[in-house]
Amino acid sequence: MKLTDSEIVLKGMRFHAFHGVGAQEHLTGNDYIVDLCVRYSIEKAMYSDDLEDTLNYADLYKIVNQEMQTPSLLLERVTGRIAERLFHAFPSIQAVDMNLMKLNPPIGADCEGALIKSHFINDN
Repeated sequence: MKLTDSEIVLKGMRFHAFHGVGAQEHLTGNDYIVDLCVRYSIEKAMYSDDLEDTLNYADLYKIVNQEMQTPSLLLERVTGRIAERLFHAFPSIQAVDMNLMKLNPPIGADCEGALIKSHFINDN
């Protein structure tokens, strides 16, 4: 058997954070949903059944949570910071796909959310 691709996905992580360009967003914040897909080889852990041979979901979440709690004007900056931290902390990560959605954005429209969809490749 040959493994061709593998990913860890953390879907629907919810946060209350203070990102945005509007003054009200800095005061009251907003709710966000983050979907994270991290591509890396699970082959070693697939055979060893040892946590040391894989990426720990809790460690991935911790980085996302820390970056979500650091205010930024732009969601693009937040996704960039998360990806940078993940690649630095876990060099075995090959790529990161991420959706970051601000729920009910203050744009004067009835919409579910404003979404930044990003794909990052580890070029180190």
